[in-house]
Amino acid sequence: MIPIDRPKLEGSIAVGDTRTRRIGFSEFGNPDGPAIVWLHGTPGARRQIPSEAREYAEVRGFRLIGLDRPGVGSSTAHSYDSIAEFAQDFQTVLNTLGIDRFSVIGLSGGGPYSLAVSHVLSDRIVSTAIIGGVAPVNGPDAVEGGAVDIAKYAVPLLKVAGRPIGKALSMALGVARPIADPAISIYGRLSPEADRELLSRPEFRAMFLDDLLHGGSRRMEAPFADLKLFVRDWGFRIGDVQANIHWWHGDADNIIPYEHGAHMVALLPNAELHSMPGQSHLSGLDHAIEILDTLLAAWD
Repeated sequence: MIPIDRPKLEGSIAVGDTRTRRIGFSEFGNPDGPAIVWLHGTPGARRQIPSEAREYAEVRGFRLIGLDRPGVGSSTAHSYDSIAEFAQDFQTVLNTLGIDRFSVIGLSGGGPYSLAVSHVLSDRIVSTAIIGGVAPVNGPDAVEGGAVDIAKYAVPLLKVAGRPIGKALSMALGVARPIADPAISIYGRLSPEADRELLSRPEFRAMFLDDLLHGGSRRMEAPFADLKLFVRDWGFRIGDVQANIHWWHGDADNIIPYEHGAHMVALLPNAELHSMPGQSHLSGLDHAIEILDTLLAAWD
Protein backbone atom coordinates (compact mmCIF):
# COMPACT_ATOMS: atom_id res chain seq x y z
CA MET A 1 0.00 0.00 0.00
CA ILE A 2 1.40 3.41 -0.95
CA PRO A 3 1.97 5.93 1.86
CA ILE A 4 -1.10 7.95 2.83
CA ASP A 5 -1.44 10.80 5.31
CA ARG A 6 -2.44 9.50 8.72
CA PRO A 7 -4.86 11.45 10.90
CA LYS A 8 -3.36 14.10 13.15
CA LEU A 9 -5.92 13.16 15.77
CA GLU A 10 -8.14 10.10 16.03
CA GLY A 11 -10.46 8.80 18.71
CA SER A 12 -14.09 8.68 19.76
CA ILE A 13 -16.51 11.06 21.46
CA ALA A 14 -19.27 10.25 23.95
CA VAL A 15 -22.74 11.07 22.59
CA GLY A 16 -26.37 10.57 23.55
CA ASP A 17 -28.36 11.64 26.59
CA THR A 18 -26.41 9.38 28.93
CA ARG A 19 -23.10 9.65 27.04
CA THR A 20 -22.81 5.86 26.98
CA ARG A 21 -22.47 5.72 23.18
CA ARG A 22 -19.48 6.87 21.16
CA ILE A 23 -18.83 8.29 17.67
CA GLY A 24 -15.39 7.72 16.11
CA PHE A 25 -13.55 10.49 14.27
CA SER A 26 -10.34 11.18 12.35
CA GLU A 27 -8.92 14.67 11.91
CA PHE A 28 -6.57 16.10 9.27
CA GLY A 29 -5.19 19.55 8.43
CA ASN A 30 -5.10 22.69 10.56
CA PRO A 31 -7.07 22.50 13.84
CA ASP A 32 -7.42 26.30 13.82
CA GLY A 33 -8.87 26.54 10.31
CA PRO A 34 -12.44 26.34 8.97
CA ALA A 35 -14.02 23.00 9.87
CA ILE A 36 -15.25 20.66 7.12
CA VAL A 37 -16.85 17.38 8.22
CA TRP A 38 -16.72 14.49 5.74
CA LEU A 39 -19.52 11.92 6.06
CA HIS A 40 -18.64 8.59 4.46
CA GLY A 41 -20.63 6.46 2.05
CA THR A 42 -22.45 3.17 2.62
CA PRO A 43 -20.40 1.14 3.40
CA GLY A 44 -17.51 3.17 4.74
CA ALA A 45 -15.94 4.66 7.85
CA ARG A 46 -14.11 7.74 9.12
CA ARG A 47 -11.03 7.41 6.89
CA GLN A 48 -12.96 7.24 3.60
CA ILE A 49 -11.33 10.53 2.56
CA PRO A 50 -9.14 10.79 -0.58
CA SER A 51 -5.43 11.24 0.01
CA GLU A 52 -5.37 14.50 -1.97
CA ALA A 53 -8.11 15.91 0.30
CA ARG A 54 -6.07 14.98 3.37
CA GLU A 55 -3.02 16.72 1.92
CA TYR A 56 -5.05 19.72 0.75
CA ALA A 57 -6.35 20.28 4.28
CA GLU A 58 -2.76 20.85 5.35
CA VAL A 59 -1.89 23.05 2.37
CA ARG A 60 -5.01 25.25 2.53
CA GLY A 61 -5.07 25.32 6.31
CA PHE A 62 -8.54 23.97 7.04
CA ARG A 63 -9.74 21.34 9.49
CA LEU A 64 -11.00 18.14 7.83
CA ILE A 65 -12.84 15.65 10.02
CA GLY A 66 -14.16 12.21 9.08
CA LEU A 67 -16.89 10.67 11.25
CA ASP A 68 -17.93 7.07 11.76
CA ARG A 69 -21.65 6.45 11.88
CA PRO A 70 -23.08 4.21 14.61
CA GLY A 71 -22.13 0.58 14.15
CA VAL A 72 -18.85 1.03 12.26
CA GLY A 73 -15.24 1.69 13.24
CA SER A 74 -14.94 3.21 16.71
CA SER A 75 -18.65 4.01 17.00
CA THR A 76 -21.16 2.21 19.17
CA ALA A 77 -23.99 0.44 17.37
CA HIS A 78 -27.23 2.42 17.70
CA SER A 79 -30.59 2.60 15.94
CA TYR A 80 -32.01 6.05 15.18
CA ASP A 81 -35.73 6.47 14.62
CA SER A 82 -34.96 8.77 11.69
CA ILE A 83 -31.97 10.28 9.90
CA ALA A 84 -32.76 13.64 11.50
CA GLU A 85 -31.83 12.23 14.93
CA PHE A 86 -28.21 11.91 13.79
CA ALA A 87 -27.96 15.70 13.97
CA GLN A 88 -28.04 15.61 17.78
CA ASP A 89 -25.01 13.32 17.94
CA PHE A 90 -23.32 15.42 15.26
CA GLN A 91 -23.89 18.54 17.35
CA THR A 92 -22.33 16.86 20.39
CA VAL A 93 -19.26 16.02 18.29
CA LEU A 94 -18.99 19.65 17.14
CA ASN A 95 -19.30 20.97 20.68
CA THR A 96 -16.75 18.51 22.05
CA LEU A 97 -14.22 19.41 19.34
CA GLY A 98 -14.79 23.13 19.93
CA ILE A 99 -16.37 23.77 16.54
CA ASP A 100 -18.94 26.56 16.17
CA ARG A 101 -19.59 26.86 12.43
CA PHE A 102 -18.96 24.06 9.94
CA SER A 103 -19.24 22.83 6.37
CA VAL A 104 -20.18 19.27 5.50
CA ILE A 105 -19.60 16.82 2.65
CA GLY A 106 -21.79 13.75 2.25
CA LEU A 107 -20.71 10.95 -0.07
CA SER A 108 -23.49 8.65 -1.33
CA GLY A 109 -25.09 7.26 1.85
CA GLY A 110 -23.62 10.21 3.76
CA GLY A 111 -25.80 12.54 1.68
CA PRO A 112 -29.02 12.19 3.71
CA TYR A 113 -27.10 12.73 6.96
CA SER A 114 -25.47 15.85 5.51
CA LEU A 115 -28.89 17.24 4.60
CA ALA A 116 -30.14 16.44 8.11
CA VAL A 117 -27.36 18.36 9.88
CA SER A 118 -27.65 21.22 7.38
CA HIS A 119 -31.35 21.48 8.25
CA VAL A 120 -31.33 20.88 12.00
CA LEU A 121 -28.17 22.95 12.61
CA SER A 122 -29.11 25.70 10.16
CA ASP A 123 -27.66 28.39 12.45
CA ARG A 124 -24.21 26.77 12.29
CA ILE A 125 -23.91 25.47 8.72
CA VAL A 126 -21.75 27.46 6.29
CA SER A 127 -21.84 25.28 3.15
CA THR A 128 -22.88 21.78 2.11
CA ALA A 129 -21.70 19.41 -0.63
CA ILE A 130 -23.36 16.16 -1.66
CA ILE A 131 -21.60 13.63 -3.91
CA GLY A 132 -23.96 11.14 -5.57
CA GLY A 133 -26.28 11.31 -2.58
CA VAL A 134 -29.12 8.94 -1.75
CA ALA A 135 -32.67 10.23 -2.30
CA PRO A 136 -35.86 9.15 -0.47
CA VAL A 137 -37.64 6.11 -1.92
CA ASN A 138 -40.77 6.43 0.21
CA GLY A 139 -43.03 9.35 1.12
CA PRO A 140 -43.87 12.61 -0.67
CA ASP A 141 -40.27 13.34 -1.71
CA ALA A 142 -39.63 9.87 -3.13
CA VAL A 143 -38.11 8.95 -6.48
CA GLU A 144 -38.05 5.48 -8.00
CA GLY A 145 -35.13 3.37 -9.19
CA GLY A 146 -31.58 2.74 -8.06
CA ALA A 147 -30.03 0.44 -5.49
CA VAL A 148 -31.86 1.90 -2.49
CA ASP A 149 -35.24 1.36 -4.17
CA ILE A 150 -34.33 -2.32 -4.51
CA ALA A 151 -32.98 -2.46 -0.97
CA LYS A 152 -36.29 -1.39 0.56
CA TYR A 153 -37.64 -4.88 -0.15
CA ALA A 154 -34.81 -6.36 1.94
CA VAL A 155 -35.47 -4.18 4.99
CA PRO A 156 -37.81 -6.70 6.70
CA LEU A 157 -34.97 -9.24 6.55
CA LEU A 158 -32.44 -6.70 7.81
CA LYS A 159 -34.59 -5.93 10.84
CA VAL A 160 -34.17 -9.55 11.88
CA ALA A 161 -30.74 -10.48 10.53
CA GLY A 162 -28.90 -7.19 9.95
CA ARG A 163 -26.91 -7.21 13.19
CA PRO A 164 -25.86 -10.91 13.01
CA ILE A 165 -24.87 -10.48 9.35
CA GLY A 166 -22.89 -7.36 10.24
CA LYS A 167 -21.04 -9.14 13.03
CA ALA A 168 -20.24 -12.07 10.72
CA LEU A 169 -18.87 -9.71 8.07
CA SER A 170 -16.79 -7.91 10.70
CA MET A 171 -15.24 -11.18 11.82
CA ALA A 172 -14.57 -12.23 8.23
CA LEU A 173 -12.88 -8.94 7.35
CA GLY A 174 -10.92 -8.99 10.58
CA VAL A 175 -9.16 -12.21 9.62
CA ALA A 176 -9.13 -11.69 5.87
CA ARG A 177 -7.07 -8.52 5.52
CA PRO A 178 -4.78 -10.07 2.87
CA ILE A 179 -7.75 -10.40 0.51
CA ALA A 180 -8.90 -6.79 0.92
CA ASP A 181 -6.80 -5.51 -1.99
CA PRO A 182 -7.92 -8.27 -4.39
CA ALA A 183 -11.51 -7.62 -3.31
CA ILE A 184 -11.19 -3.99 -4.41
CA SER A 185 -9.83 -5.22 -7.76
CA ILE A 186 -12.81 -7.54 -8.22
CA TYR A 187 -15.26 -4.74 -7.39
CA GLY A 188 -13.46 -2.50 -9.89
CA ARG A 189 -13.76 -5.06 -12.68
CA LEU A 190 -17.51 -5.26 -12.06
CA SER A 191 -17.92 -1.47 -12.05
CA PRO A 192 -18.54 1.02 -14.88
CA GLU A 193 -15.51 2.34 -16.73
CA ALA A 194 -15.16 5.56 -14.72
CA ASP A 195 -15.17 3.76 -11.37
CA ARG A 196 -12.92 1.03 -12.73
CA GLU A 197 -10.35 3.63 -13.77
CA LEU A 198 -10.49 5.35 -10.38
CA LEU A 199 -10.07 2.09 -8.46
CA SER A 200 -7.03 1.20 -10.57
CA ARG A 201 -5.17 4.27 -9.30
CA PRO A 202 -2.82 3.57 -6.36
CA GLU A 203 -3.86 6.60 -4.31
CA PHE A 204 -7.54 5.65 -4.33
CA ARG A 205 -6.83 1.99 -3.62
CA ALA A 206 -4.70 3.15 -0.69
CA MET A 207 -7.57 5.30 0.62
CA PHE A 208 -10.12 2.47 0.47
CA LEU A 209 -7.71 0.03 2.09
CA ASP A 210 -6.80 2.54 4.80
CA ASP A 211 -10.48 3.07 5.59
CA LEU A 212 -11.34 -0.63 5.51
CA LEU A 213 -8.43 -1.81 7.62
CA HIS A 214 -8.64 0.98 10.22
CA GLY A 215 -12.38 1.48 10.47
CA GLY A 216 -14.70 -0.38 8.17
CA SER A 217 -13.55 -3.87 9.09
CA ARG A 218 -14.12 -3.46 12.82
CA ARG A 219 -17.91 -3.31 12.67
CA MET A 220 -20.14 -3.84 9.66
CA GLU A 221 -23.55 -3.13 11.16
CA ALA A 222 -23.71 0.47 9.94
CA PRO A 223 -24.56 -0.25 6.27
CA PHE A 224 -27.67 -2.16 7.32
CA ALA A 225 -28.66 0.58 9.77
CA ASP A 226 -28.28 3.09 6.92
CA LEU A 227 -30.51 1.11 4.58
CA LYS A 228 -33.26 0.84 7.18
CA LEU A 229 -33.21 4.61 7.68
CA PHE A 230 -33.06 5.46 3.98
CA VAL A 231 -36.41 3.78 3.32
CA ARG A 232 -38.17 5.41 6.32
CA ASP A 233 -39.38 8.96 6.75
CA TRP A 234 -36.19 10.99 7.15
CA GLY A 235 -37.67 13.25 9.85
CA PHE A 236 -37.69 16.33 7.62
CA ARG A 237 -38.93 17.34 4.18
CA ILE A 238 -36.30 17.97 1.51
CA GLY A 239 -37.90 21.30 0.65
CA ASP A 240 -37.40 22.50 4.23
CA VAL A 241 -33.59 22.40 3.95
CA GLN A 242 -32.72 26.08 3.44
CA ALA A 243 -28.93 25.69 3.39
CA ASN A 244 -26.95 26.32 0.22
CA ILE A 245 -26.35 22.88 -1.29
CA HIS A 246 -23.86 21.97 -4.02
CA TRP A 247 -24.70 18.56 -5.51
CA TRP A 248 -22.22 16.60 -7.66
CA HIS A 249 -23.56 13.64 -9.62
CA GLY A 250 -22.22 11.51 -12.47
CA ASP A 251 -24.59 11.02 -15.38
CA ALA A 252 -23.43 7.38 -15.65
CA ASP A 253 -23.93 6.56 -11.97
CA ASN A 254 -24.85 2.87 -11.70
CA ILE A 255 -25.80 2.95 -8.00
CA ILE A 256 -27.69 6.22 -7.48
CA PRO A 257 -29.12 7.32 -10.85
CA TYR A 258 -28.34 10.83 -12.06
CA GLU A 259 -32.09 11.49 -12.14
CA HIS A 260 -32.11 11.14 -8.34
CA GLY A 261 -29.63 13.98 -8.01
CA ALA A 262 -31.64 16.17 -10.39
CA HIS A 263 -34.81 15.31 -8.45
CA MET A 264 -33.25 16.34 -5.15
CA VAL A 265 -31.84 19.59 -6.49
CA ALA A 266 -35.29 20.44 -7.85
CA LEU A 267 -36.78 19.93 -4.36
CA LEU A 268 -34.10 21.88 -2.48
CA PRO A 269 -34.76 25.66 -2.33
CA ASN A 270 -31.09 26.67 -2.62
CA ALA A 271 -29.20 24.04 -4.55
CA GLU A 272 -26.93 23.78 -7.57
CA LEU A 273 -26.38 20.60 -9.59
CA HIS A 274 -22.82 19.95 -10.78
CA SER A 275 -23.08 17.33 -13.51
CA MET A 276 -20.13 15.02 -14.16
CA PRO A 277 -20.43 13.76 -17.76
CA GLY A 278 -19.48 10.12 -18.24
CA GLN A 279 -18.76 9.69 -14.53
CA SER A 280 -20.17 7.02 -12.23
CA HIS A 281 -20.80 6.57 -8.53
CA LEU A 282 -17.30 6.90 -7.09
CA SER A 283 -16.13 9.51 -9.57
CA GLY A 284 -16.94 12.43 -7.32
CA LEU A 285 -14.00 11.42 -5.13
CA ASP A 286 -11.77 12.53 -8.00
CA HIS A 287 -13.27 16.03 -7.70
CA ALA A 288 -12.35 16.44 -4.03
CA ILE A 289 -10.26 19.61 -4.50
CA GLU A 290 -12.95 21.31 -6.57
CA ILE A 291 -15.57 20.39 -3.97
CA LEU A 292 -13.45 21.58 -1.05
CA ASP A 293 -12.69 24.87 -2.81
CA THR A 294 -16.42 25.40 -3.38
CA LEU A 295 -17.15 24.87 0.32
CA LEU A 296 -14.28 27.09 1.42
CA ALA A 297 -15.44 29.93 -0.85
CA ALA A 298 -18.50 30.29 1.36
CA TRP A 299 -16.23 30.96 4.34
CA ASP A 300 -14.53 33.78 2.45
